Amino acid sequence: MTSTPAAEAADPRRWKALSVTLVAGFMSLLDVSIVSVALPSIQTGLGASPAGVQWVVSGYALAFGLALVPAGRLGDAIGRRRMFLGALAAFVLFSGMAGAAPTIELLIVARLLQGVAAGALAPQNSALIQQLFAGAERGRAFGFFGATVGISTAVGPVAGGSILALAGDAEGWRWIFFVNLPIGIVALVLAARLIPRTEPGPRGHIDLPGVALLGGGVLALMLPLVEAEAGGLRRLWWLFPVGAALLAAFVRWERRVIDRDREPLLNLRLLTGTVGYAAGVGLGTVYFVGFSGIWLVFALFFQTGLGYTPLASGLAVTPFALGSAASAVIGGRLVARLGRLLTVLGLALVVSGLGATAVVLLSVPPGAAGWAVAAPLLVAGIGGGWVISPNTTMTLRCVPVRMAGSAGGALQTGQRIGSAVGTAGLAGLYYTVLAGSGQDQRAAVAAAIGTAALAVTVALAIAVAQWRSDRHRAADREADQARRYAAEAHHP
Repeated sequence: MTSTPAAEAADPRRWKALSVTLVAGFMSLLDVSIVSVALPSIQTGLGASPAGVQWVVSGYALAFGLALVPAGRLGDAIGRRRMFLGALAAFVLFSGMAGAAPTIELLIVARLLQGVAAGALAPQNSALIQQLFAGAERGRAFGFFGATVGISTAVGPVAGGSILALAGDAEGWRWIFFVNLPIGIVALVLAARLIPRTEPGPRGHIDLPGVALLGGGVLALMLPLVEAEAGGLRRLWWLFPVGAALLAAFVRWERRVIDRDREPLLNLRLLTGTVGYAAGVGLGTVYFVGFSGIWLVFALFFQTGLGYTPLASGLAVTPFALGSAASAVIGGRLVARLGRLLTVLGLALVVSGLGATAVVLLSVPPGAAGWAVAAPLLVAGIGGGWVISPNTTMTLRCVPVRMAGSAGGALQTGQRIGSAVGTAGLAGLYYTVLAGSGQDQRAAVAAAIGTAALAVTVALAIAVAQWRSDRHRAADREADQARRYAAEAHHP
């Protein structure tokens, strides 16, 4: 018989197992942003074109997003432990291939394969938390998970800059990939020892048409975005309606699979029958438009506009990462008590912090920008720590454990799409304002960061609506209980 979450929570190794899985998750998410600062070194070292080195970043993000839902469903079917170990081993192998790549073409291939491995790894993290923890402990575990997501994204630039500073510009970019090898091998050995064995879910049927339709739809939506700097939005705009049509076909197909009592790739009843799931996916998608999009804008402003080194540029945005790390752990303890209200408070702080950052960057002299943004970015980071992990907890809390992998994969797919939209859109806005304002760096960065704040405001509106819905639902439950008690008192 498959173990229940409560039973798994009794495993004395669960917190050690979580630590190992979070280290692996940190590596895979860090590789989304850490490579950006090394692109000039890669271009020089391999004699690559700008479009070629752009695919080192965008190809990884694209493959990551495509793999999430199918890998989550496969983990549900064959077992999360087995899937996690296989994905982690592949990630370590392809990291080594990327670091040793002699040409830009082989580096891009290695990054695509590394992205698939990372996308296969990511949904197993949230699914294992669902499997191993219950009640208040699950909230704390998701708090650590949220801290991992927030920190890995925010510290990528400073980590990449530090490695380049130590290893040198010429071949130092290779160590951005090689550093994954010792960490990944140790994590693999510990994971094999600490992650408990459980029986896999029902296999029977792997929804291959669903994989093809969803993969095609996500590819069509993301490809113009990851190609944005090479004119992808202008050349490939027609893929957006194609992607929408493929996703509509995916929804129709999944309904047919469910009607036939077969296992779908993504059970659409999660969107309609699971409290808070649809709102949480929408909130996460919109939030990542602003959250992920700001890092490239900051790198462009500080490095290209102000002449900062990659390390100095990363250090300038470190307050966000520090605030996010501290508040995410605290948020994991508060989410069981405050629920969606915690996300509302966090989003309000992010909006305030990013809005203040835009005003500061527009107002202060360029030489003082690095120091001036520290306080508002710290406020935004504190708020950010109360968004990702509480939203993950509230989104997945009512999901059946047997669907945890595919549900977590869909949640993270939305985040990856939001990240691609934000990175392409905000960077494009930065360049547009720069060109139209006579190369006014302050106006360009303020416009992009202000737009990110508007995107987070949309996420805040979704969170407020869901919070009010949760309150009404809780009030209805209390009223029903009061009526039952009254009825029992009159008819003992």
